[in-house]
Amino acid sequence: MATTDEPAKPRASKATSAKVARRYLEALSRHDLDAAVACWAPGGRDRIHGQVDAVAPEGVRDYFGGLIAAFPDLRLEELSCTAEGERCTIRSRMTGTFAGEAPWNGIAPNGARIDLEIVDNFVVGDGLLVDNDAYLDGLTVARQLGLLPPDGSTTQRRMERALNAKTRLTSHIVAAPEEIAEGVWVLRGGIPTKEFNVFLLADDDGVTVFDAAISAMAPGIVTAAIRLGGIRRVVLGHAHPDHRGAAPGLGAPVLCHPADRADAEGDGGVHYFDYGKLNPLSRVAYPRLLRMWDGGPVDIAGTVEEGDEVAGFRVVHIPGHSPGLIALWRESDRLALVSDGFYTLDPQTSRRGGPRVPLAAFNLDTEQARASLRKLAALEPAAAWPGHAEPVTGDVRAQLEHAAATT
Repeated sequence: MATTDEPAKPRASKATSAKVARRYLEALSRHDLDAAVACWAPGGRDRIHGQVDAVAPEGVRDYFGGLIAAFPDLRLEELSCTAEGERCTIRSRMTGTFAGEAPWNGIAPNGARIDLEIVDNFVVGDGLLVDNDAYLDGLTVARQLGLLPPDGSTTQRRMERALNAKTRLTSHIVAAPEEIAEGVWVLRGGIPTKEFNVFLLADDDGVTVFDAAISAMAPGIVTAAIRLGGIRRVVLGHAHPDHRGAAPGLGAPVLCHPADRADAEGDGGVHYFDYGKLNPLSRVAYPRLLRMWDGGPVDIAGTVEEGDEVAGFRVVHIPGHSPGLIALWRESDRLALVSDGFYTLDPQTSRRGGPRVPLAAFNLDTEQARASLRKLAALEPAAAWPGHAEPVTGDVRAQLEHAAATT
């Protein structure tokens, strides 16, 4: 029976693969770029991980031409070769002196000597190289070129101490997770007092982060979340700088209410702040603090609205402090996570106390914020956790209604 299928091309033998790969590396070691490039099929990819993703022929020529210009005595010595069919892996010793006339990766030649191993994983087709994944020890290259201090040196130990000191400081910014309800943890962060709250909500095999506080808390949030399975997503209570701050550093999709999306992706709502309503000291301090706390604009991957489900909680829209401020409400234990739906901390004096309407200087519409506070009260929470400081417990409804009525 006739067929239009073309016969399959025979696979390269291991002898052919090894021959082509060796011919290529030998040409590079002789600095014969014409012969080296001739070993490649047009469009072949030479990926030296951490260095270059070159497309043959000109990409390969350009990369190795620059490398040889920087290391004029560059040599490759084969240490081992393993071939199977069209694949060939060669482990080589690469040596050279950084004494050429051209810089390399932006670094001026300094006479440093390199001596390291590189592993090439070639694929051969029709007698030519079609693909390569090459790996070398970038840390060794950096040490040998002087970009990093020698292993075991005094300078290296000083760098390690400085890095460890920074790690200890970061760990002091965020307290250990505190479980406040089933599957809900609060991370308290900030220096010197832990006045910023971030909530981790058990969600499948990881956690949803509710509110993202300040940028300096990002490493602590990631560390705590990893121990609970990792971050699946981040849901912002609202877009203000001290609630989106860590979001860009958490490595997860970020969601918010549609009404706060433009601010989350923009200036964080600062355009409607009225610093003139603050006392003189806070009027000077807060613009600087907000810039320090903010991690910058956030790429919003999606939105959540009134009635949507988030990790076993229901979204409640409570605008006023911001246009898209949301709370999360769980009926089963009457737990409310309210972001800046109310304060239990005076942001000008740091005094803690009962719930109060958010400070007018940071509100889009303070009267709307009062109405939203009454909406929260009507849920009759058993406990309500704000984005700062302490929760409200006991007769939560009466406390929130009193706060909404207080001028």
